[in-house]
Amino acid sequence: MIKQHHLSIKNAFNGVIWAFKTQPNYKIHLFFSIISLFASWFLKISRTEFILIVMLIFIGFVIETVNTGIEATTDAITKQMREDIRIAKDVSAASMLIYAIGASIIAGFIFVPKIISMFIL
Repeated sequence: MIKQHHLSIKNAFNGVIWAFKTQPNYKIHLFFSIISLFASWFLKISRTEFILIVMLIFIGFVIETVNTGIEATTDAITKQMREDIRIAKDVSAASMLIYAIGASIIAGFIFVPKIISMFIL
């Protein structure tokens, strides 16, 4: 039982490593995550706001991982351009786009007032 869990965790880490090595969107997400964490520190956001930012980062990685899994699965089925495969990929990518828009709005509610207050004496 413990060996099974160890193997599952190892496989999961292999998936994360593969995604970071091969998927440009992971690198983009990591870049913006680092900027967000730096901005959180620099702007001295509250603990609650920081927890929210960290949650947004991790949920974004989860959605990107699911999107990548769907794309890899459809590629394993066929690399031919089929309408049903295109729809699956487009809808999967749309989930990340929708999330990114929402996460950006939430981050804006946290960061923008603090940035504005830096310029108001």
